[in-house]
Amino acid sequence: MKSQSEIIFGLHPIMEAIKSGKELEKVYLKTGLKGPLSSELIQMLGQARTPYQWVPVERLNRFTRKNHQGAVALLSLIEFKDIEEIVTATFEAGKNPFIVVLDEVTDIRNFGAIARTAECAGADAIVIPEKGAAQINADAIKTSAGALHHIPVCRVKNINQTIRFFKNSGLRVYAATEKASEDYYFADYTVPLALVMGAEDRGISDEILNIADTLVKIPVKGAVNSLNVSVAAGVFIFEILRQRNKL
Repeated sequence: MKSQSEIIFGLHPIMEAIKSGKELEKVYLKTGLKGPLSSELIQMLGQARTPYQWVPVERLNRFTRKNHQGAVALLSLIEFKDIEEIVTATFEAGKNPFIVVLDEVTDIRNFGAIARTAECAGADAIVIPEKGAAQINADAIKTSAGALHHIPVCRVKNINQTIRFFKNSGLRVYAATEKASEDYYFADYTVPLALVMGAEDRGISDEILNIADTLVKIPVKGAVNSLNVSVAAGVFIFEILRQRNKL
């Protein structure tokens, strides 16, 4: 459960938080909530690109027993960045962008570990979807060893559209998947790139696999045919760093 200092409850307080520019991790709304205020709040959430979810009132009561009016918001522990601005700024600085994209990685510790690895390797940003991503809470910050306070995290509405933006901007999109025919160490990572890592249970979505430029895999010899996503991310990320350090 979130502490009282990490949540905002009530329609007016949440709306005022959005107006003041506070970053919200997620908003939970009581199923069936209606009225002009709730409609205005939903519109504001859409404009702020803040994810929200309809839940039973019992779920809201677990956050607080006070009068929440059917709305509870979780404050974000980080400030989300704009991925398009980061890509542009990276090119303008004369660097080849290196972006890590997480396609619905939902485990908090996996997310934190990947963020730590990406920051250590000098990645320019991490991209996550608005829905279906790990919550960025105190456990995620701790697992990242504080890296989430240093590496930009970009929350996007549609991962597929973001990947198309990368391709149109001159980035090569690598998808890490056991479905690939090419082993990861044969690929060229010295170019501007985005590395996509998939969800713990299903991997990368077929839509992303279809639009990615290159599918790459880690060869395995054991009875278990796949690695934990944070371990696999470490293998890919530091191969990217190794190749770039040779230049």
